[in-house]
Amino acid sequence: MRFRFFSSILRHVSRGTSPVALLPFLTTLCLIVPPVSAQSMQPVADQGTWHTAKSAPTKRTEVAVATLNGKIYVVGGFEQPGLSNFLNRGITPFLQEYDPATDRWRSRAPMPVALHHMGIGVIDGKLFIIGGYKQSGFSIWHAVATVYAYDPAMDTWAERARMPTPRGALSVAQHDGKLYAIGGYNGETNSAAVEAYDPERDAWTVRAQLPTPRDHLAAATMSGNIYAIGGRLNGDYRRNLAVMEVYDPVTDRWSRAADLPTARSGITASGVGNRIYVFGGEQEEGTFRENEAYDPARDAWQAMAPMPTGRHGLGSAVVNDRIYVISGGPTPGGSFSDRNEVFTPPESVHSTIPNQ
Repeated sequence: MRFRFFSSILRHVSRGTSPVALLPFLTTLCLIVPPVSAQSMQPVADQGTWHTAKSAPTKRTEVAVATLNGKIYVVGGFEQPGLSNFLNRGITPFLQEYDPATDRWRSRAPMPVALHHMGIGVIDGKLFIIGGYKQSGFSIWHAVATVYAYDPAMDTWAERARMPTPRGALSVAQHDGKLYAIGGYNGETNSAAVEAYDPERDAWTVRAQLPTPRDHLAAATMSGNIYAIGGRLNGDYRRNLAVMEVYDPVTDRWSRAADLPTARSGITASGVGNRIYVFGGEQEEGTFRENEAYDPARDAWQAMAPMPTGRHGLGSAVVNDRIYVISGGPTPGGSFSDRNEVFTPPESVHSTIPNQ
Protein backbone atom coordinates (compact mmCIF):
# COMPACT_ATOMS: atom_id res chain seq x y z
CA MET A 1 0.00 0.00 0.00
CA ARG A 2 2.74 2.48 0.99
CA PHE A 3 4.71 1.69 -2.17
CA ARG A 4 1.68 2.48 -4.43
CA PHE A 5 1.01 5.68 -2.46
CA PHE A 6 4.57 6.98 -2.85
CA SER A 7 4.56 6.03 -6.56
CA SER A 8 1.41 8.14 -7.04
CA ILE A 9 3.10 11.17 -5.44
CA LEU A 10 6.17 10.75 -7.67
CA ARG A 11 3.99 10.63 -10.83
CA HIS A 12 2.30 13.91 -9.87
CA VAL A 13 5.67 15.55 -9.16
CA SER A 14 7.07 14.43 -12.52
CA ARG A 15 4.04 15.91 -14.31
CA GLY A 16 4.61 19.32 -12.70
CA THR A 17 1.56 19.20 -10.43
CA SER A 18 1.41 22.27 -8.17
CA PRO A 19 2.30 21.90 -4.46
CA VAL A 20 -1.24 23.00 -3.50
CA ALA A 21 -2.73 20.07 -5.41
CA LEU A 22 -0.43 17.70 -3.52
CA LEU A 23 -1.74 18.73 -0.07
CA PRO A 24 -4.26 15.84 0.20
CA PHE A 25 -1.47 13.37 -0.52
CA LEU A 26 0.84 14.94 2.06
CA THR A 27 -1.89 14.94 4.70
CA THR A 28 -2.44 11.24 4.13
CA LEU A 29 1.32 10.66 4.30
CA CYS A 30 1.40 12.12 7.82
CA LEU A 31 -1.29 9.66 8.86
CA ILE A 32 0.35 6.50 7.52
CA VAL A 33 3.99 7.26 8.42
CA PRO A 34 4.54 7.25 12.21
CA PRO A 35 6.39 10.27 13.59
CA VAL A 36 9.96 9.85 14.84
CA SER A 37 9.92 10.35 18.59
CA ALA A 38 12.60 12.30 20.42
CA GLN A 39 13.38 9.18 22.39
CA SER A 40 14.09 7.13 19.27
CA MET A 41 16.62 9.74 18.15
CA GLN A 42 18.71 9.38 21.33
CA PRO A 43 21.68 7.00 21.55
CA VAL A 44 20.87 3.50 22.66
CA ALA A 45 22.84 4.02 25.86
CA ASP A 46 23.94 7.41 27.17
CA GLN A 47 27.53 6.97 28.31
CA GLY A 48 28.22 10.50 29.53
CA THR A 49 30.62 13.08 28.12
CA TRP A 50 34.15 14.40 28.72
CA HIS A 51 35.76 17.80 28.48
CA THR A 52 39.19 19.12 29.44
CA ALA A 53 39.71 21.67 32.21
CA LYS A 54 42.85 23.65 33.04
CA SER A 55 45.88 21.44 33.57
CA ALA A 56 47.43 21.08 37.01
CA PRO A 57 50.55 23.20 37.70
CA THR A 58 52.70 20.10 38.24
CA LYS A 59 52.94 16.81 36.36
CA ARG A 60 52.48 14.08 38.97
CA THR A 61 51.46 10.49 39.63
CA GLU A 62 50.39 8.43 42.68
CA VAL A 63 48.56 11.44 44.07
CA ALA A 64 45.70 11.79 46.54
CA VAL A 65 42.69 13.87 45.42
CA ALA A 66 39.54 15.03 47.23
CA THR A 67 36.85 17.71 47.26
CA LEU A 68 36.52 20.11 50.18
CA ASN A 69 34.21 23.16 50.29
CA GLY A 70 33.67 23.10 46.53
CA LYS A 71 37.38 23.05 45.72
CA ILE A 72 39.59 20.13 44.70
CA TYR A 73 42.89 19.35 46.43
CA VAL A 74 45.73 17.35 44.86
CA VAL A 75 48.29 16.14 47.38
CA GLY A 76 51.71 14.48 47.30
CA GLY A 77 52.83 11.73 44.94
CA PHE A 78 55.76 11.69 42.55
CA GLU A 79 56.65 14.60 40.30
CA GLN A 80 58.93 14.52 37.28
CA PRO A 81 62.52 14.04 38.51
CA GLY A 82 64.89 17.00 38.28
CA LEU A 83 67.63 18.84 40.10
CA SER A 84 65.13 20.50 42.44
CA ASN A 85 63.78 17.20 43.79
CA PHE A 86 66.81 14.93 43.40
CA LEU A 87 67.28 14.47 47.15
CA ASN A 88 63.60 13.54 47.59
CA ARG A 89 63.75 11.01 44.72
CA GLY A 90 60.87 12.87 43.09
CA ILE A 91 58.50 12.42 46.05
CA THR A 92 56.66 15.68 46.68
CA PRO A 93 54.81 17.24 49.63
CA PHE A 94 53.00 19.69 47.33
CA LEU A 95 49.37 20.62 47.92
CA GLN A 96 47.60 22.33 45.05
CA GLU A 97 44.04 23.64 45.08
CA TYR A 98 41.77 23.79 42.05
CA ASP A 99 38.62 25.92 41.86
CA PRO A 100 36.23 24.54 39.22
CA ALA A 101 34.17 27.74 39.34
CA THR A 102 37.08 29.84 38.03
CA ASP A 103 39.13 27.05 36.39
CA ARG A 104 42.19 28.22 38.35
CA TRP A 105 44.89 26.55 40.42
CA ARG A 106 46.93 27.81 43.35
CA SER A 107 49.53 26.34 45.67
CA ARG A 108 48.80 25.88 49.36
CA ALA A 109 50.92 24.85 52.37
CA PRO A 110 52.80 21.62 51.59
CA MET A 111 52.50 18.50 53.74
CA PRO A 112 54.95 18.21 56.63
CA VAL A 113 56.62 15.29 54.83
CA ALA A 114 56.77 14.13 51.22
CA LEU A 115 54.55 11.05 50.66
CA HIS A 116 53.18 8.97 47.82
CA HIS A 117 50.46 6.29 47.50
CA MET A 118 48.50 7.82 50.40
CA GLY A 119 44.84 7.49 51.34
CA ILE A 120 42.70 10.62 51.54
CA GLY A 121 39.42 11.57 53.19
CA VAL A 122 37.37 14.61 54.19
CA ILE A 123 35.46 15.14 57.45
CA ASP A 124 34.32 18.24 59.36
CA GLY A 125 35.87 20.69 56.91
CA LYS A 126 39.34 19.13 57.06
CA LEU A 127 41.39 17.05 54.68
CA PHE A 128 43.05 13.90 56.08
CA ILE A 129 46.08 12.19 54.53
CA ILE A 130 46.44 8.63 55.81
CA GLY A 131 49.38 6.25 55.39
CA GLY A 132 51.42 5.99 52.22
CA TYR A 133 55.14 5.63 51.58
CA LYS A 134 58.07 7.93 52.31
CA GLN A 135 61.77 7.91 51.59
CA SER A 136 63.90 6.10 54.14
CA GLY A 137 67.59 5.77 53.38
CA PHE A 138 67.93 4.48 49.83
CA SER A 139 64.36 3.18 49.72
CA ILE A 140 61.32 5.19 48.64
CA TRP A 141 58.89 2.47 49.76
CA HIS A 142 58.89 2.82 53.55
CA ALA A 143 55.27 2.27 54.65
CA VAL A 144 53.97 4.74 57.24
CA ALA A 145 51.00 4.94 59.61
CA THR A 146 50.95 8.74 59.84
CA VAL A 147 47.83 10.87 59.67
CA TYR A 148 47.96 14.55 58.74
CA ALA A 149 44.97 16.89 58.87
CA TYR A 150 44.82 19.98 56.67
CA ASP A 151 42.70 22.99 57.60
CA PRO A 152 41.99 25.06 54.46
CA ALA A 153 40.76 28.07 56.45
CA MET A 154 44.11 28.36 58.25
CA ASP A 155 46.22 26.76 55.48
CA THR A 156 47.94 24.61 58.11
CA TRP A 157 48.71 20.95 58.76
CA ALA A 158 48.57 19.04 62.05
CA GLU A 159 49.62 15.48 62.86
CA ARG A 160 46.91 13.27 64.31
CA ALA A 161 46.80 9.81 65.92
CA ARG A 162 48.55 7.19 63.81
CA MET A 163 46.61 4.28 62.41
CA PRO A 164 47.44 0.87 63.90
CA THR A 165 48.86 -0.65 60.69
CA PRO A 166 51.54 1.06 58.54
CA ARG A 167 50.76 0.69 54.83
CA GLY A 168 50.66 2.44 51.50
CA ALA A 169 48.66 1.93 48.29
CA LEU A 170 45.58 1.69 50.50
CA SER A 171 42.19 3.28 49.95
CA VAL A 172 40.09 5.41 52.28
CA ALA A 173 36.30 5.84 52.42
CA GLN A 174 34.11 8.02 54.62
CA HIS A 175 30.95 6.96 56.45
CA ASP A 176 28.97 8.51 59.28
CA GLY A 177 31.74 10.84 60.46
CA LYS A 178 34.53 8.25 60.33
CA LEU A 179 37.26 7.40 57.85
CA TYR A 180 37.88 3.76 56.94
CA ALA A 181 41.43 2.82 55.84
CA ILE A 182 41.19 -0.31 53.71
CA GLY A 183 43.84 -2.76 52.48
CA GLY A 184 47.21 -1.74 51.09
CA TYR A 185 50.77 -3.07 51.06
CA ASN A 186 53.40 -2.82 53.81
CA GLY A 187 56.42 -3.45 51.60
CA GLU A 188 56.40 -7.20 52.09
CA THR A 189 52.83 -8.42 51.78
CA ASN A 190 49.27 -7.26 51.29
CA SER A 191 47.36 -5.98 54.29
CA ALA A 192 43.81 -7.10 55.11
CA ALA A 193 43.52 -4.33 57.70
CA VAL A 194 40.37 -2.24 57.91
CA GLU A 195 40.69 0.48 60.54
CA ALA A 196 38.25 3.29 61.32
CA TYR A 197 39.37 6.76 62.39
CA ASP A 198 37.15 8.97 64.53
CA PRO A 199 38.37 12.59 64.24
CA GLU A 200 36.31 13.74 67.24
CA ARG A 201 38.16 11.34 69.54
CA ASP A 202 41.36 11.30 67.46
CA ALA A 203 41.30 7.52 67.84
CA TRP A 204 41.32 4.37 65.72
CA THR A 205 39.19 1.21 65.91
CA VAL A 206 40.03 -2.13 64.29
CA ARG A 207 37.20 -3.46 62.12
CA ALA A 208 36.48 -6.70 60.20
CA GLN A 209 39.31 -7.54 57.83
CA LEU A 210 39.12 -7.17 54.07
CA PRO A 211 38.30 -10.66 52.68
CA THR A 212 40.68 -10.23 49.72
CA PRO A 213 43.86 -8.42 50.86
CA ARG A 214 45.14 -6.19 48.06
CA ASP A 215 46.74 -2.87 47.17
CA HIS A 216 46.23 -0.12 44.59
CA LEU A 217 42.47 -0.59 45.02
CA ALA A 218 39.72 2.04 45.06
CA ALA A 219 36.95 2.58 47.59
CA ALA A 220 33.67 4.47 47.49
CA THR A 221 30.68 4.92 49.80
CA MET A 222 27.09 4.74 48.64
CA SER A 223 23.76 4.11 50.36
CA GLY A 224 25.39 3.28 53.67
CA ASN A 225 27.88 0.70 52.30
CA ILE A 226 31.57 0.91 51.45
CA TYR A 227 32.75 -0.71 48.22
CA ALA A 228 36.35 -1.98 47.87
CA ILE A 229 37.06 -2.23 44.15
CA GLY A 230 39.76 -3.93 42.09
CA GLY A 231 43.43 -3.69 43.01
CA ARG A 232 46.42 -6.01 42.69
CA LEU A 233 48.33 -8.64 44.63
CA ASN A 234 51.59 -7.66 46.33
CA GLY A 235 52.20 -4.59 44.20
CA ASP A 236 52.32 -6.55 40.93
CA TYR A 237 50.18 -5.05 38.13
CA ARG A 238 50.49 -8.36 36.27
CA ARG A 239 48.21 -9.71 39.01
CA ASN A 240 45.33 -7.29 38.70
CA LEU A 241 42.01 -8.16 40.31
CA ALA A 242 38.37 -7.62 39.33
CA VAL A 243 37.01 -8.45 42.78
CA MET A 244 34.60 -6.09 44.51
CA GLU A 245 33.64 -6.53 48.15
CA VAL A 246 31.04 -4.59 50.12
CA TYR A 247 31.36 -3.54 53.75
CA ASP A 248 28.44 -2.75 56.03
CA PRO A 249 29.76 -0.48 58.82
CA VAL A 250 26.68 -1.13 60.97
CA THR A 251 27.07 -4.92 61.10
CA ASP A 252 30.87 -4.87 60.58
CA ARG A 253 30.55 -7.50 57.85
CA TRP A 254 31.84 -7.95 54.32
CA SER A 255 30.04 -9.53 51.36
CA ARG A 256 30.78 -10.10 47.67
CA ALA A 257 29.32 -8.02 44.83
CA ALA A 258 29.53 -8.20 41.03
CA ASP A 259 33.10 -8.17 39.76
CA LEU A 260 34.53 -5.12 38.04
CA PRO A 261 34.24 -5.92 34.29
CA THR A 262 37.91 -5.07 33.68
CA ALA A 263 40.48 -6.36 36.16
CA ARG A 264 42.71 -3.37 36.97
CA SER A 265 44.64 -1.53 39.66
CA GLY A 266 46.09 1.92 40.22
CA ILE A 267 42.52 3.13 39.76
CA THR A 268 40.27 5.83 41.21
CA ALA A 269 36.54 5.81 41.97
CA SER A 270 33.88 8.44 42.63
CA GLY A 271 30.15 8.27 43.25
CA VAL A 272 27.57 10.51 41.57
CA GLY A 273 23.83 10.03 41.96
CA ASN A 274 23.16 6.33 42.25
CA ARG A 275 26.32 4.98 40.62
CA ILE A 276 30.01 4.52 41.34
CA TYR A 277 32.41 5.30 38.49
CA VAL A 278 35.81 3.61 38.25
CA PHE A 279 38.53 5.19 36.10
CA GLY A 280 41.93 4.23 34.70
CA GLY A 281 44.53 1.79 35.95
CA GLU A 282 47.57 0.01 34.60
CA GLN A 283 48.82 -3.36 33.47
CA GLU A 284 52.01 -4.59 31.85
CA GLU A 285 50.69 -3.81 28.37
CA GLY A 286 49.70 -0.22 29.13
CA THR A 287 47.27 2.03 30.94
CA PHE A 288 43.49 1.74 30.91
CA ARG A 289 41.02 4.26 29.50
CA GLU A 290 38.11 2.27 30.93
CA ASN A 291 35.33 4.12 32.72
CA GLU A 292 32.89 1.61 34.21
CA ALA A 293 29.82 2.45 36.30
CA TYR A 294 28.35 0.29 39.05
CA ASP A 295 24.69 0.40 40.06
CA PRO A 296 24.31 -1.00 43.61
CA ALA A 297 20.55 -1.37 43.27
CA ARG A 298 20.98 -3.83 40.38
CA ASP A 299 24.43 -5.13 41.36
CA ALA A 300 25.42 -4.51 37.75
CA TRP A 301 28.08 -2.68 35.74
CA GLN A 302 27.85 -0.59 32.57
CA ALA A 303 30.56 0.72 30.26
CA MET A 304 30.73 4.51 30.11
CA ALA A 305 32.51 6.91 27.76
CA PRO A 306 36.22 6.03 27.97
CA MET A 307 38.73 8.48 29.40
CA PRO A 308 40.40 10.77 26.85
CA THR A 309 43.78 9.83 28.39
CA GLY A 310 44.42 6.47 30.00
CA ARG A 311 46.27 6.88 33.31
CA HIS A 312 47.20 5.14 36.55
CA GLY A 313 48.06 6.61 39.95
CA LEU A 314 45.44 9.27 39.31
CA GLY A 315 42.77 10.77 41.56
CA SER A 316 39.17 11.88 41.17
CA ALA A 317 36.82 14.30 42.93
CA VAL A 318 33.22 15.43 42.46
CA VAL A 319 31.90 19.00 42.23
CA ASN A 320 28.34 19.73 41.05
CA ASP A 321 27.82 16.15 39.80
CA ARG A 322 30.91 16.32 37.58
CA ILE A 323 33.92 14.09 38.19
CA TYR A 324 37.36 15.68 37.82
CA VAL A 325 39.98 13.04 36.99
CA ILE A 326 43.39 14.51 37.67
CA SER A 327 47.11 13.67 37.25
CA GLY A 328 48.46 10.12 36.98
CA GLY A 329 50.89 8.34 34.68
CA PRO A 330 49.94 7.82 31.00
CA THR A 331 52.25 4.79 30.71
CA PRO A 332 52.91 1.99 33.22
CA GLY A 333 55.40 2.68 35.99
CA GLY A 334 57.13 6.03 36.43
CA SER A 335 55.25 8.43 34.19
CA PHE A 336 53.56 11.74 34.95
CA SER A 337 50.81 14.03 33.71
CA ASP A 338 49.05 17.27 34.54
CA ARG A 339 45.77 16.17 32.94
CA ASN A 340 42.49 17.49 34.34
CA GLU A 341 39.69 15.74 32.45
CA VAL A 342 36.08 16.17 33.50
CA PHE A 343 33.40 13.51 33.16
CA THR A 344 29.71 14.44 33.17
CA PRO A 345 27.62 11.34 33.89
CA PRO A 346 24.39 10.75 32.01
CA GLU A 347 21.39 12.51 33.52
CA SER A 348 19.46 9.24 33.67
CA VAL A 349 21.56 7.93 36.58
CA HIS A 350 21.07 10.90 38.91
CA SER A 351 18.92 10.28 41.96
CA THR A 352 18.26 11.57 45.43
CA ILE A 353 20.23 8.77 47.08
CA PRO A 354 22.90 10.57 49.11
CA ASN A 355 26.56 9.60 49.28
CA GLN A 356 27.45 9.28 52.94
